[in-house]
Amino acid sequence: MKFHRAKVVLACSALPLLMWGCSGKSETASTAPATAASGAAGPAAAPASAAASAPAGGPASVTTVKAQKKDLNVTLKASGTVVPLNVVDVRTQMNSTIKSVHFKEGQFVKAGQLLFTLDARSDEANVAKAAAQLAKDNVSLADAKRQFERAKQLFAQNFISQGSVDTAQALVDSVNATVVADHAALDAAKVALSYSRIVAPASGRAGAVNVFVGSAVQVNVTSLVTITQLDPVGIQFSIPQRNLSDALAALKEGASVKATLADGGGTFKGKLQFVDSAVDASSGAVKAKAVFANADNKLWPGAFAEVQQTIANIPDAVVIPVASIVQGARGTIVYVVEDGKAVLKPIKLVYSEAGDAAVTGIKAGDAVVQEGKQNLRPNVPVVERAKESPEGKGKPKEGEAKSSDAKAPDAKPAASDAAKPATP
Repeated sequence: MKFHRAKVVLACSALPLLMWGCSGKSETASTAPATAASGAAGPAAAPASAAASAPAGGPASVTTVKAQKKDLNVTLKASGTVVPLNVVDVRTQMNSTIKSVHFKEGQFVKAGQLLFTLDARSDEANVAKAAAQLAKDNVSLADAKRQFERAKQLFAQNFISQGSVDTAQALVDSVNATVVADHAALDAAKVALSYSRIVAPASGRAGAVNVFVGSAVQVNVTSLVTITQLDPVGIQFSIPQRNLSDALAALKEGASVKATLADGGGTFKGKLQFVDSAVDASSGAVKAKAVFANADNKLWPGAFAEVQQTIANIPDAVVIPVASIVQGARGTIVYVVEDGKAVLKPIKLVYSEAGDAAVTGIKAGDAVVQEGKQNLRPNVPVVERAKESPEGKGKPKEGEAKSSDAKAPDAKPAASDAAKPATP
């Protein structure tokens, strides 16, 4: 009896061990499907990882502009100064005093116009004296000629010798020379007298008068007035040495030059007239001058002007806005949208003018990022946003607002669904 009880106890003690083994097999079997399910879900989880690495907020918002192919003018810009083409400092050529002033300060005068009259009483006396001496010597010359004719008659009648005739001839020649000298003295006296009338050597505008009636003046010492030619007038500027050959070619062709006054006084067109013969060693530039018509006298000597001159042309240039170019550690680059992504393109800037830039490294028709380029990285997804309308900043163009409103309701549920966990 005891023996049988022992068998029952042993059997009962073995039951937990059997149940433990059964439960172990059950856990192993249940974990296998779970692992398989996990493995099946692996590919579906990959997009979630990629989405996590994408920029926060989705694709970058940018605006683009198409690269264009066109001819681009190379324009030289420089700061210039208005200069007169002719300035004459009027001075006297005789020591005297001012007798009369025949014009006013600031008056426009013509070449040959009488400006000043000097006290010329002594010069008038010299002219009269020279004229009297000439008259006297003319009488002596006439008398010498009569004596010579009489001597020839007497010689023919054998009353005098040949020597007497020769003497009479010599007297005629001597007095004639005196008369010639008298003419020269009279002309010199008249020239000296003409210095008392000071006329304008050129047409232009008279400056300040530095003398008055009664003022003493000295030869080539006293400046009476300055006459400045204002029509035409010149603008002087500098050309960089690298553009010298182009400037010389433009000079031969009579290239036009545009000048704009710094004070906003207007824009004028002229022609390139002069390029200096040497390069300034200190500045590395060459002086040049353009001529402008100035009938209305808006271009005043000494005024500053911005000069523009087309010196070359780049045919079939690939042109993009200067604002689309990025200067940084990567060098000079632009971003081009290809297949919805921002692609970095190294470029070389050939020339820029008025917001346009001729470049190499891209082709015409490429969609170049203009706005939103600052935070871009290579191969980042991008989406083009509505451009600002002319009516107001930030206002989309007609038709773009409707498109945006149509997409907005779809975008919000999509984002919400993505955030929700999967339902079992």
